[in-house]
Amino acid sequence: QVQLVESGGGLVQAGGSLRLSCAASGRTFSTYAWFRQVPGKERQFVVAVLWTGGKTYYADSVKGRFTISTDNAKNTVYLQINSLKPEDTAVYYCAAHTSDLVSTSPYAFDYWGQGTQVTVSS
Repeated sequence: QVQLVESGGGLVQAGGSLRLSCAASGRTFSTYAWFRQVPGKERQFVVAVLWTGGKTYYADSVKGRFTISTDNAKNTVYLQINSLKPEDTAVYYCAAHTSDLVSTSPYAFDYWGQGTQVTVSS
């Protein structure tokens, strides 16, 4: 059974940090990404990484504060978020697909985790 399971969300004060994890099971994918979503808005691309080679693609809004990394041995993708801002509050989703063509559209991704809530207080 193919699964993506996120963890690491929580309530944090502005300026703090969190590390989100996305553990994949059942297979390895070519591309992993993180998206985030707030109620009433579309799912927003945050960052993507190619499993082979590790090339990364960041949304302009998160460059410098967000860092994606992978642990091949654990089949896990991480999202380190520093200097958190209240506007980072959202449900963060891990996504994956089998192509190495990077897309910022959520419709390009076939597999999704259940999401993890990140809440930043001011």
